[in-house]
Amino acid sequence: MPDSTRRTFADIRGKGLLIGVEIRKESGPARQFCEKLAELGILAKETHGTVIRLAPPLIITKEEMGWAIERIAQVLK
Repeated sequence: MPDSTRRTFADIRGKGLLIGVEIRKESGPARQFCEKLAELGILAKETHGTVIRLAPPLIITKEEMGWAIERIAQVLK
């Protein structure tokens, strides 16, 4: 992730494609980030109020992953 997004999240954890992005409390609730992602075409679920859960399909292509990462970075700025 770009350096500018590191102010927003505290941790990224998970295995394989199942990823959780923990949002810093001072950045606000994870739900607002999930709603912005949905507007850009990415479905994500907030968990425990501060975690964005990402679970892309197992058949995702590199091009689709790049597309998603661009939008995720845009929202986390």
